[in-house]
Amino acid sequence: MINTKIYKAIYKLAEDLLYADSQQDQQRFDALYNELKSICTDNEGSDKDHPEQWETLADFTVDLEEALQIYQKALDKAITINSKDHIASIAYSMAELQLELGHKEQAIESLKQAKVSANKIEDKEFKIEIDQLLNSLIADS
Repeated sequence: MINTKIYKAIYKLAEDLLYADSQQDQQRFDALYNELKSICTDNEGSDKDHPEQWETLADFTVDLEEALQIYQKALDKAITINSKDHIASIAYSMAELQLELGHKEQAIESLKQAKVSANKIEDKEFKIEIDQLLNSLIADS
């Protein structure tokens, strides 16, 4: 379970990052991103460390290769705490980036991992989304 104070801070930062991005305010975006990154690194390895903060950081990381590395860190943390929701979400996000980078086989593997974890969650629409993307990639192989 993520610390409530940290969750609220991350959620607020995510909202502010989206707003800064929509306003094309790069200076504000960078400052907010660095604040979010600082929360992640300050909590890393502590009892406040949680995959959600790392997933959020990856969501706002512009460099796709770097974002994949951060998603992997989030995924490893989600696997450690056996959080099926986070595993599915992170693996799906990784697959999207892997596709964008032209790594189709890696994307298929990430989607397979997302599908296995999604079998244990409630979000039926997300399960369908995973299945559709996975099936389309396999059909194209």
